[in-house]
Amino acid sequence: MTITQLKYVLAVAEHQNFTKAAAKTFVTQPTLSMQIQKLEDQLEVLIFDRSKKPIALTQIGNKIVNQAKNIVNEANRIQDIVDQQKGFIGGEFKLGIIPTVMPTLLPMFLKAFTNKHPKVRLKIEELNTDDIIQKMSDGHLDAAIAATPLKLDHIKERVLYYEPFVGYVPKSHRLYPKKVIDVKDLRINDILLLEDGHCFRDGVINLCTASKDNYEDSFQLESGSFETLVKLSDEGLGMTLLPYLHTFDLQKEQKKNLHHFNEPTPAREVSLIYPKSELKIQIIDALYQVISGIVRGAIAFQDVKIVSPVAK
Repeated sequence: MTITQLKYVLAVAEHQNFTKAAAKTFVTQPTLSMQIQKLEDQLEVLIFDRSKKPIALTQIGNKIVNQAKNIVNEANRIQDIVDQQKGFIGGEFKLGIIPTVMPTLLPMFLKAFTNKHPKVRLKIEELNTDDIIQKMSDGHLDAAIAATPLKLDHIKERVLYYEPFVGYVPKSHRLYPKKVIDVKDLRINDILLLEDGHCFRDGVINLCTASKDNYEDSFQLESGSFETLVKLSDEGLGMTLLPYLHTFDLQKEQKKNLHHFNEPTPAREVSLIYPKSELKIQIIDALYQVISGIVRGAIAFQDVKIVSPVAK
């Protein structure tokens, strides 16, 4: 039994196809198939049911895959231990970022991080929270930036910052005359929301005093981006809520529509999350230091109180 064989097994288990697994592991399909067959012969069990389409794990195969993940992760720790001992901060690092954070946060820290740690090859992917959790569980992400708390046993969370919610209220809206607004002022039926699948949307719905039934029966306008929500709001179709960092790029006239909340200010917790195995922890630490330093300097509300529940 070899680590390489176990990596091949994990690839087939993930892609449910020998050809795709071979391409992902950079070997020929016959080589991959032969090594997996060799492992099955050695163990005297079938790991995969090849009669099914797509290929499926057998009952014992499922247990083997779970153990193989642990073994491969532990094997990877050897190089990680050496890198830490040498103080080396470099190599490929796969980072996921949720869509409601990436457009504003990435430009703030990317150049500073790459200048400070030029030997790190960042591979950044925009993913929703569910995809981040799945990819991290499968070993395809080293870390991610997401709204927390997630409260998952296999993932560690390190808070980067608390980002306040800000109301974007057009002149035609009932709340425009108020200099500051309260959470109790919000009504779900006149708030423009992100489309389903965005965690920020869930946080906004949780803040509103309207019931779920009222929400389902109300007029709905949803979008995949904050920029579109702002434009719709400018057309008088309702107000919206923005994460604080998204207000930086608004036009001067648009900023007149911003309404902050009375304390305790509703906010979301944004964290750097990573597997409990803490592989590549030296890069994780470096990312945390750069991002938290830059963002906390940009957000005036460093000690903001959070209204529960917040966006997850």
